[in-house]
Amino acid sequence: MTPQPRTRHQPGDAPRRYGAQQGNDPLATLEREVGTIRKNHAGRLRVALAFPNSYFVGMSNLGLQTVYRLFNAHERVVCERVFLPPKQEMAGRLAARQPLVTLESQTPVSAFDIFAFSVSFEWDYTNVVTMLRMAGLKPRAADRTARDPLILVGGAVTFVNPEPLAPFADVIAAGEGEVLVPGLLRALAEADDRPSLLRRLTQERGFYIPSLYDVTYDGPGRIAAITPKSGSGAPATVNKAAVKGTDALDPPSTVIFTPDTEFGARFLIEIVRGCANLCRFCWAGYNYLPVRSFPTARILELAAAARPYANRVGLVSIALCDHPDIEFILKSLVDMGYGISPASLRLDDLTEPIISLLYQSGERSITIAPETGSDRLRRVINKTVTNAQILDKADLIFRGGMENLKLYYMIGLPTETPEDLVAIRDLTVELRDVMMGHAKARGAIGRIVASVNPLVPKPNTTYQWLPMTGTATIERKINDLRHMVADVDNVYFNIKSERHSYYQGLLSLGDRRVADVIEAAEQNGGQWRAAVADAGLDADAYLYRDRSHDAFLPWQIIDGGMKESFFRSEFEKSERAEWTLSRG
Repeated sequence: MTPQPRTRHQPGDAPRRYGAQQGNDPLATLEREVGTIRKNHAGRLRVALAFPNSYFVGMSNLGLQTVYRLFNAHERVVCERVFLPPKQEMAGRLAARQPLVTLESQTPVSAFDIFAFSVSFEWDYTNVVTMLRMAGLKPRAADRTARDPLILVGGAVTFVNPEPLAPFADVIAAGEGEVLVPGLLRALAEADDRPSLLRRLTQERGFYIPSLYDVTYDGPGRIAAITPKSGSGAPATVNKAAVKGTDALDPPSTVIFTPDTEFGARFLIEIVRGCANLCRFCWAGYNYLPVRSFPTARILELAAAARPYANRVGLVSIALCDHPDIEFILKSLVDMGYGISPASLRLDDLTEPIISLLYQSGERSITIAPETGSDRLRRVINKTVTNAQILDKADLIFRGGMENLKLYYMIGLPTETPEDLVAIRDLTVELRDVMMGHAKARGAIGRIVASVNPLVPKPNTTYQWLPMTGTATIERKINDLRHMVADVDNVYFNIKSERHSYYQGLLSLGDRRVADVIEAAEQNGGQWRAAVADAGLDADAYLYRDRSHDAFLPWQIIDGGMKESFFRSEFEKSERAEWTLSRG
């Protein structure tokens, strides 16, 4: 959908104002937007679409913008946005019992038919609870009634592992919005009441109704089964919703432009979905298969229509260069006068023309992900590139005029040794030397920024059975690496803490019992250690044990399309440090 002119309130738009969602006058916020969709509420299904974080963050989220477009494309639906108010306002608003309201019409969320969340990050789980409370709703689905809005939770995290959020949701939407939105609207059209709607949704791909399932626990950190309740009609597993092809689809792209957001007036567009490289740690690579390119002509049509509102384009993709027309797309965007900001680029696909076109657009930084400094460890994780190739591509990058390089590394990988940490330092120094060689000729010295994260074994990946590396070991690795790189000039290392990864791991790998921790953390201001203690949860039982013999894993209630036998075969190859080179 190309940007539409702003329209004023229409009759039935509920013009009463309850205060700003993001700390400013909401009408002033709307005045700065281009592309806002405004509809009369009368006679329409009303959807309040929430991003559980600030307006500043949420308006740069392509998932939110896409679902907003998909809902509003239907004449009989009105979809309005709602965001988390800023922290400095939160306590006052809660104390005054100010209702959570939508941005477009300032209507209380509790008056809508559906309160839908688009959740991309585990750290926003507590914000889901906060927004439910601010809307005057009980956080737990079991405590709400059919008179309350239907609470639907979707987004990337839900089709990886929906269980920690399951107690808060009436419906989990697992998969891609292009399939989920039509399925939801079909079910709503055919249902007479809330119970019949939930039963009808079980027949649509991608909809998981937690209340229709019983969970059998098997001790701390373990579940024996998630089974449909007798007579519910719910399937034993829920198939993730995914589009088979993209030829007839508009690529997800920015619908609403605003300067009040993380990426400013940048036009974001997805050009390829999926990645065939299948790195063994990467949940996105597995969960967005198959690889599907969006139509080149439509990408460029949308970019041309957005040009009056944006001077930079952000190309969103796991594997940008998998698009067969990537060089033509880049050249066309340069010809339109766009600056181009690509996502992380896969090294094996980088070419001189691609670097040249990015440079012509004004880009001076490139992001790549070596993941580790060791060829052996890269074979373990199926990262099919060598140090020699990385250095060769770095020479291409800096020779092409790029000044800065961002690197992604991980520690705590399977079979990692102290020598592998040294290899991270050594590879980074070699990359710095390549940068410096070209910088001296230009007379301008850039910077290398290396981001280092401990591995969190993610659901629906080859490493889903692995225990996380222990706290003491990770802390030692972090300290050793910091010491090794402390004196490396023109390189900045950003190393995430072990505690950060610990609680992210709990939210990623947990079951419904983790909802108690989420609620406690929401109440105590994000003090996760205290929340785990207050909930009486044995967090270590979720994180520090081998799950390869578990009868059932919480996330297996969603069938993501990858067979367990494939993951086990990949795990065996990982142990042998053997690549899977096929990229079909």
